[in-house]
Amino acid sequence: MNPESNKGLLYALAAFVLWGIAPAYFKLIQSVPAAEIIVHRIIWSSVLMALVLVATRRFVGWRYYRDNPRILATLALTSLLISGNWLVFVYAVNSGHMLDASLGYYINPIINVLLAVLFLGERLRLLQLIAVLLACVGVAYQIVELGRLPWISLVLAFSFGFYGLLRRRVPLDALNGLAVETALVTPLALVYLVQLWNSGTAQFAHVSWQLDVLLMAAGVVTTIPLALYAAGAQRLSYTTLGFLQYISPSLGIVLAVAFYGEHFGSARAVTFALIWAGLAVFSWDAWRTHRAAAVR
Repeated sequence: MNPESNKGLLYALAAFVLWGIAPAYFKLIQSVPAAEIIVHRIIWSSVLMALVLVATRRFVGWRYYRDNPRILATLALTSLLISGNWLVFVYAVNSGHMLDASLGYYINPIINVLLAVLFLGERLRLLQLIAVLLACVGVAYQIVELGRLPWISLVLAFSFGFYGLLRRRVPLDALNGLAVETALVTPLALVYLVQLWNSGTAQFAHVSWQLDVLLMAAGVVTTIPLALYAAGAQRLSYTTLGFLQYISPSLGIVLAVAFYGEHFGSARAVTFALIWAGLAVFSWDAWRTHRAAAVR
C-alpha cells in the first residue's frame, strides 16, 4: 500500500469511528427534541461549511448553480433526504432504538444494490441476489417475531440509499455538496427555530450555556467526519471503503448494548445474523469482482 493509500485508510477509519461513536454525542443532548437538534445541526453545519470553503477557496461559486438549475434542484431534493435521515437517526438514538439504527446502516449497502438495479439498469450477480434475499428474510423475520415493521431501519436505509443515488448524479465533491444542501434548508431551519423561540419551547439560549455549546457543536460533529471521509475516498478504492463502512454500525451496536442498556434479544440476533450473512456474501462478491478487475 502506497503512502497516499495509507493516509486514505487513516482518514476513512477516523471518519467511520467518529460516525460510530456519534450517538454518544446525541445522548448528551437527548433532553432536546430531535427536531430542534436537527435544526441546529443544519444551521451550524451550514456556517462551518461556508467558513471551510472560503478558507480553502474550494467553493465553486453560485454562478455554477445558476447556470445548472437541474443540479440545484437535485441538491434541493438530497438536502431534504439527508435532513430526514438525520432526524430519524437522532430520534432513534434518543428514544432507545440505536440497534434499529445500526440495522438500517447494515442494510443500506444491499439497498444500494437494489436501487442500482431499479434505476440504473444494473444487473444482479448471483451472490448479490443471495445477499439481497438474506437481508429480506432477516427483515421479514423481525416483522413476524416482533410484530412490527422495523421502520427506523428501513427509513434510514432507503433515505440514505436514495440520497447516494441522487448525489452520484451531481458533479460536486462531498464538501461543496453538503455546503449547498445545508444552505438550502437553513432558511427552513431558521424559521422553525424562530417559532420555537416565540412559543417559549426552544432549548437553545434558555437552559444553559453548556447546552448551547453542545448544540452548536452539531456542526463539528457533522462536518469533520465528512471531511475525513472525503479525503479517504479520494485515496482508497470503492471496495475498501465498502468494507470499512461496517465499522460505524458495529460501534453503534456496542454502544447500544454495553453502555445504553438496549436489549439484544433472540429475534434481533436472528435478524442481525441473516443481515451479517448477507453482508458477508455481498462483501465477498465485491472483493472477488474488484480483484478480477485489478488482474485485468
